[in-house]
Amino acid sequence: QEQLVESGGGLVQPGGSLRLSCAASESIFSGKNMGWYRQAPGKERELVAGIHKRSLTAYYEDSVKGRFTISRDNDENTVYLQMNNLKPEDTAVYYCNRWPEMEYWGKGTLVTVSS
Repeated sequence: QEQLVESGGGLVQPGGSLRLSCAASESIFSGKNMGWYRQAPGKERELVAGIHKRSLTAYYEDSVKGRFTISRDNDENTVYLQMNNLKPEDTAVYYCNRWPEMEYWGKGTLVTVSS
């Protein structure tokens, strides 16, 4: 059964940090590049970061370069997103999916950056 379960979101002040986790079913995760996406209110979903199936390369959207780090644990079928120096404009629902994405999406996890 396909499954993507995101967690780790919450309310954080500007400049703070959060670590998101995504537990994926093996059918989705194994041998596939994975990505983190986000959708802010009133905006389309966008790719934030992507990681190669064996962590050989990573991609970051310009606005998060130097602040976010994507990683994965292939033994646990889990992908992570470490987010530092968060800004109000990072407020969004964050999703993981394959990179490029497949049609199935999890529920996401809400990140709110506000003082």
